[in-house]
Amino acid sequence: MSQNQEYGADQIQILEGLEAVRKRPGMYIGSTSARGLHHLVYEIVDNAVDEALAGFCSHIIVTINPDNSITVVDDGRGIPTGINHKAGIPAVEVVFTVLHAGGKFGGGGYKVSGGLHGVGASVVNALSNWLEVEICRDGKIYKQRYERGTTMYPLKEIGTCDKDQTGTKVTFSPDGSIFEETVYDYDTLKVRLRETAFLTKNLKITLRDERVDPVVEDVFHYEGGIKEFVTYLNRGNEPLYPEVIYCEGEKDGVYVEVAMQHNDSYNDSSYSFVNNIVTPEGGTHLAGFRGALTKTFNNYARENKILKDSDAAFSGEDIREGLTAIISIKIEEPQFEGQTKQKLGNSEARGAVDSIVSEQLTYFLEQNPTVAKSICEKTLLAQRAREAARKARDLTRRKTALEGMSLPGKLADCSDKDPKNCEIFIVEGDSAGGSAKTARSRATQAILPLRGKILNVEKAREDKIYANAEIKAMITAFGTGIHEDFDIEKLRYHKIIIMTDADVDGAHIATLMLTFLYRFMPELIRQGYVYLAQPPLYKIEKNKKVWYAYSDEELKQIINEIGRDGNNKIQRYKGLGEMDAEQLWETTMDPERRILKRVVINDENSSEVDVTFSTLMGDKVEPRREFIEENAKYVQNLDI
Repeated sequence: MSQNQEYGADQIQILEGLEAVRKRPGMYIGSTSARGLHHLVYEIVDNAVDEALAGFCSHIIVTINPDNSITVVDDGRGIPTGINHKAGIPAVEVVFTVLHAGGKFGGGGYKVSGGLHGVGASVVNALSNWLEVEICRDGKIYKQRYERGTTMYPLKEIGTCDKDQTGTKVTFSPDGSIFEETVYDYDTLKVRLRETAFLTKNLKITLRDERVDPVVEDVFHYEGGIKEFVTYLNRGNEPLYPEVIYCEGEKDGVYVEVAMQHNDSYNDSSYSFVNNIVTPEGGTHLAGFRGALTKTFNNYARENKILKDSDAAFSGEDIREGLTAIISIKIEEPQFEGQTKQKLGNSEARGAVDSIVSEQLTYFLEQNPTVAKSICEKTLLAQRAREAARKARDLTRRKTALEGMSLPGKLADCSDKDPKNCEIFIVEGDSAGGSAKTARSRATQAILPLRGKILNVEKAREDKIYANAEIKAMITAFGTGIHEDFDIEKLRYHKIIIMTDADVDGAHIATLMLTFLYRFMPELIRQGYVYLAQPPLYKIEKNKKVWYAYSDEELKQIINEIGRDGNNKIQRYKGLGEMDAEQLWETTMDPERRILKRVVINDENSSEVDVTFSTLMGDKVEPRREFIEENAKYVQNLDI
């Protein structure tokens, strides 16, 4: 053991003030990637939303400035400017320079609030090159500037405002030495701010992008609150009944709002929020909702003879088939599991949601027997389909046991048995499959060719999915099972690579596969095991030398470098089948040279991911046309 390094009392570091945040930013905002960058905006917006929840703010304006700094303006009460006697400095300076300071503790300034446990404003300040705050309060305008968390001058009065005018304006520029990128994505902010407006009835939020000419602007304002949120989420599907069911009430200090509506899909799309913060892993409030739903529908079905005494009870899973629901609670002291607020732990939340939903849903079903009957009929169909799917799974398990882990016949498996070293290429068509089998490294690369376009699972129940040969082949090859059978420990490959042609058909097949994985094995995507291969679009030959281009821009770059003349031979690849095994290996399969894109899910925007899948893969044409028109500007390499 080395004795050279000193380790004494003076080696123990004390990180003063915001220095700790700059040293370990990931502890406070999750990451320094694009996700963490956008989180800075949410923290400042959440402070303004807290003012709205307290009844003092009606409009928030978020602007991406031409220099990529962010300005958030609200018409709330304005952060207090008087001296905080404990700290000896103005309260606003405490908010922006002291960790765990704010009006969110001890029931003082706010009854309920979101944000990062009261560290939000100071963390944003610490991770910014500079931050300026202006406050309109008591007829005066005050201003203070900070650089990398350090106060540049005492709070000063810079003007006057109307006596009844109040509010706060915060402008900050993220620190490029901390973040991997500092360019804000308008659409990412748009998704989050739209969701925030849905969750805060009557709050108006304006988002502006001043980096472009003309300026882009969206305004979000929903008087119907979460009822409108459910309608928005359901727009890609056909609702089972016209009305959104709404429950609201307060119990044991917990304010509960629930909105729900069934549609013609087969997915459970329930989203839970606490003080406007999404809880991707649910928690006690979601458990209370599910318990109330199962109990209430079973009671109704028994009392109205839809279920006989001898019939099996409805399972929660069957009742929730095709359900879109928002469960939003406000609670004074939320207890989360972990700093990132993934799951709520308050026991009183479960009882409050269960009680309010049970009582109001029972009343709704009694008053609306036609709606109640249509939900029960859909549930009965789901129950039968689940039973058929269970039999199909049991049959698959029995065959597997008898045949000793029989893998699909079309699978060319790899010899290495350590999943960490193994990858599987899902390839469209036998032609590309043949080239891939010849090209692969047999030790670590498996090939599973699929015939044509797989089943669109957005429009199919689980029993139909188990009957589909191509999907069954993928389930068996991966080894994890699906839904309640899913076990990530049984995954046979740590890279699942979707390899399709670089054309419209290939993109459609890749989308069908991603829809299946997202709906039935989402954990594979969450844990980073799913990738998209990037085959080249062009092959360029000149004087017996070969180049490959993966985009139109890269093609232009290569032609500029080698010169534009009659010796250039440019081939546009329409499909993987056009490449021989050597070319496929060089361009798309060789780990040293290939380009892979990892598929990721942002749980903070999971509702928007659901909407995208149901819009693109559902039956409704109008929402899909709107989506295509809105996103046409991002399309590359469209084959016509």
